[in-house]
Amino acid sequence: MRAFALVLLFASFWPHCLVFAATESGEIQTQESITDRSIAIPEWKDWKRVFLLQDYNTRVVILGTTLLGMAAGMIGSFALLRKRALMGDALSHATLPGIAIAFILATSLGLNGKSLPILLTGAAVSGLLGIGGILLIRNLTRLKEDAALGIVLSVFFGAGIALLGVVQQMQTGHAAGLESFIYGKTASMVASDAWLIGSAGLTCMLISILLYKELTLLCFDEGFAISRGFPVVLLDMTLMGLVVVVTIIGLQAVGLILMISLLVIPPAAARFWTEKMAYMSLVAIVLGALSGMIGSAMSAIFPNLPSGAMIVLVATTMFLFSMVFGIPRGILIRKLRRHQLNSKVDRQHLLRGLYEYLEARGLLHDKQTAESTFVPLSTLLQMRSWSPAKLKKIVKRAQREQLVVALQEDQIRLTRSGLLEAARIVHEHRLWELYLITYADVAASKVDQDADAIEHVLEPEVIAELESLLVRQSTVGVLQSPHAIQIQQENTNPRQSDSRRAN
Repeated sequence: MRAFALVLLFASFWPHCLVFAATESGEIQTQESITDRSIAIPEWKDWKRVFLLQDYNTRVVILGTTLLGMAAGMIGSFALLRKRALMGDALSHATLPGIAIAFILATSLGLNGKSLPILLTGAAVSGLLGIGGILLIRNLTRLKEDAALGIVLSVFFGAGIALLGVVQQMQTGHAAGLESFIYGKTASMVASDAWLIGSAGLTCMLISILLYKELTLLCFDEGFAISRGFPVVLLDMTLMGLVVVVTIIGLQAVGLILMISLLVIPPAAARFWTEKMAYMSLVAIVLGALSGMIGSAMSAIFPNLPSGAMIVLVATTMFLFSMVFGIPRGILIRKLRRHQLNSKVDRQHLLRGLYEYLEARGLLHDKQTAESTFVPLSTLLQMRSWSPAKLKKIVKRAQREQLVVALQEDQIRLTRSGLLEAARIVHEHRLWELYLITYADVAASKVDQDADAIEHVLEPEVIAELESLLVRQSTVGVLQSPHAIQIQQENTNPRQSDSRRAN
């Protein structure tokens, strides 16, 4: 019994003894374990090996993921604008039962159940059935598309997990490796896989380029496309077919769970950089290619990091950068434009308040008198809902633009350029008021507030059109306040105003 106990004790300590090895000099060095998942900082030779594409497998993986990112970026641009972004998510999850069934059938027939063309064919058939199920639920029931997407996604994915359990119980084959389609297994990509991804992706891009005008019209104005005789249903099915192909070829790289990221994130990031569809597609292609290239390269440098997850994280980083710093639609530029618009509105309100103050007191007939008259800030505070601190900021900003002059802290006056600018602003404001009263049937007592809501963003072309519409108003200089005229007319002729309201 003692001998048996000693043997058990030695056996229990034996794996730990293998971790350490004594050297001749008496130093102790550790041996790497196969279960070690730590991430070490790579050396320069590792960076050089990846950047120069010295390894065959690195070249294949980077080429395949780059081509996949390009195809997903372009096709995803149309899917995003068509509001079919989540369709790719449901489609990718719907491919899992097709992969399991293709493996079962191929193994039963004596074929190689893990052949990539066979598995992708099963995934394509299952994905098409998933899309058909979504369309049937949406068209034959009163459920919305989001509910149909959730139903198909969960049901097909659950069926796939159940079928993978059946595969594990088969005697003629095993399911080892099939789970890579769930999470992706870029490192196992071979040259044939890269050629398949490249050829299918470039074919999808070529079809998108040939149908660029039709697909763009479908995304932006489906009703107009129908009225012009375009086959909208066929175009929609073509677009979904392209999404199916891109999703299927991306299963090997990033997996069915993360495939939706390549279809959505690069186009969504490109949307922050441009307003045109052609440029958006081009930027999405570039961002998708960079995501695949940099993500797979980082996975090669850090072997313990999965490629699919790194590709998604790189794409997410680009999306966050685009969301913040994008020129037309980024957060910073929108904040800047909002600040500029608010400053413009405050400046216009200040100048209009000064002009109306002078106008009410008949001080505009002589320019020298108008330019030399100081207006108390307390009066301006009563005209607008400003705080004293905010009004002082507006006055300082107008001073820097040489529109007003502040003699003291509580009095300001218009400069010559400020008077001309104030006259223009008041004229356009009253022109818009007159248009609303004449053509929009807005009450004269409320037209001033309605005019304030939009007058600050009127383009010069709109002002010219308003001038032509209201050419019968033979007014020289600044247009007289129209709502004030109408209110005076109603006060002088109450019977006519009552009969007009009754009519």
